[in-house]
Amino acid sequence: MSNPVLALLSLLPIVSVAVFLVALRWPASRAMPIAYAVCAALAFLVWQVPIAVITAATINGIVVAATLIFIIFGAIALLNTLQESGGLYAIRAGFTGISPDRRVQVIIIAWLFGAFIEGSAGFGTPAAVAVPLLVGLGFPAMAAVIAGMIIQSTPVSFGAAGTPILVGVSTGLSNDPAVAELIAASSDLTFESLLDDIATKVALLHAIAGTFVPLIVVSLMTRIFGTNRSFTDGLRAWKFALFAALAMTIPYWLAANFLGPEFPSLLGGLAGLAIVIVAARRGFLVPDDEWHFADKSTWQPEWSGTIEVRPEEIRDRNIGMLSAWSPYFVVAALLVITRLDTLPFKAWMQGIALRIPELLGTPITVSVAPLYLPGTVFLVAVAFTYFIHRMDRSALATALVKSGKTALQASVALIFTVPMVQVFINSNGGAAGYDRMPIELADGVAALAGGAWPMFATFIGGLGAFVAGSNTVSNMMFSSFQFGVGQRIGVDPAWIVALQAVGGAAGNMICVHNVVAASAVVGMLGREGLVIRQTFFPFVYYALFTASVGYFVVWSGSLGPFNAGSIVAAAIVLAIIVTIRRGVTPQ
Repeated sequence: MSNPVLALLSLLPIVSVAVFLVALRWPASRAMPIAYAVCAALAFLVWQVPIAVITAATINGIVVAATLIFIIFGAIALLNTLQESGGLYAIRAGFTGISPDRRVQVIIIAWLFGAFIEGSAGFGTPAAVAVPLLVGLGFPAMAAVIAGMIIQSTPVSFGAAGTPILVGVSTGLSNDPAVAELIAASSDLTFESLLDDIATKVALLHAIAGTFVPLIVVSLMTRIFGTNRSFTDGLRAWKFALFAALAMTIPYWLAANFLGPEFPSLLGGLAGLAIVIVAARRGFLVPDDEWHFADKSTWQPEWSGTIEVRPEEIRDRNIGMLSAWSPYFVVAALLVITRLDTLPFKAWMQGIALRIPELLGTPITVSVAPLYLPGTVFLVAVAFTYFIHRMDRSALATALVKSGKTALQASVALIFTVPMVQVFINSNGGAAGYDRMPIELADGVAALAGGAWPMFATFIGGLGAFVAGSNTVSNMMFSSFQFGVGQRIGVDPAWIVALQAVGGAAGNMICVHNVVAASAVVGMLGREGLVIRQTFFPFVYYALFTASVGYFVVWSGSLGPFNAGSIVAAAIVLAIIVTIRRGVTPQ
């Protein structure tokens, strides 16, 4: 069977997700079983993958889904515990003290605090932390989820202390003969220095595109959830949004260049928080007009989730600000110390694991390290809250029961979503002799693109994350492929791998099981397609902008500075400037 036909067939599971989940607006609990069936049928009938492999991949997917449900439960439990303890009252009051403006609040919590948590833990944890916190502050659940998804772009490549680079790209390239040949031909290039070079390129691309992410978040928020339903209300905060973006991306870029892939998101988020909170308290670049959501009586039904924190239900038990925030400090601290290779905790916690190698006689290994999961960290913070806030047992029981019910609601969608992903990426080794579905799909696109490939490289990375739910997995799947395409078209392959990593990070905005997980923590299951419809444009912006910058860089030597990449990038920046000017100019 020809590669173009295989590429089209490989696209069918993704098309089924787009049709049923996004176009027809089916809930993930209905759409994903169909996507799984399509993927499994293709693997068995076309790729001729043995039933044992499909079954093992499905079982592994169910195990991974269970770990996600555990993380969801922990995140919801922390929010509900803080609501019952009275800590949430103090947190709300504290943010109102910084600024009552919802645009300022979403930038601080989603963009900056979310970046720090991404750098600490990765793997969707920022949504589990930031999204319920925003809801606790009175944000519509839909607004919180959209904001939580969009910011999962710039920090992601260096999430979990650099895992998408140090594990994803490293694993993808480590056994590539072309990489070994390139290193052998150079006197001063090692695999480690190649990885560092890719990381600095990734950081530069992210820093450029990330400059406008906070502005996109606030503009979408005011357009969808404001009284005026206007982008203008968000654009009026452009000075503060750009300031907050640079307060994170400059330290982020510096960390990537001087400290390595482990620290950009961690230090960028932390430095940004310190700078922006102080500035916001003093009113620096904060818009003169406070912006708030439309009156709650006018909210559309799909905006709210089943976890709705009403102000009148939040207890005031005179808990101090430091005590109220202390559970989140515990989460951040535990995530950091258990993710750093320089400390012994990571190896110890990962060593206590349930591991089943070669499941059903296949190459697939099932492995779960329960102590290492972020869900465990959340539950430690719940226990900490119980003691530090001197809660009643009945209040803690109420919080845990409510959280369990919500987490179970997410199980139906995830139990089909993640197995579909596992079958998709384990579809090689069949009797037909075809490569796995994502590689066949990428090969088909590369054959059509030719020298224009840099414009497509980020979208392939995003496709990998959309399907796999992970920038790390996307990089594992496609880094070697992207390196080879870069060599074939005669450009620096490190830049093409960097575009892959950046696109894989941006793909988290539209990743199905990330959206399911983020929606679940605020009880908004069934509206995943609506979220993806809103985050799709920011994904396209991010992937296209970074792709055009990458195209400009790799081809400027032979095509000159005025090429397709520079033209597209300049057009995007010009469009943003014109939009800001029109938005802030009195009519």
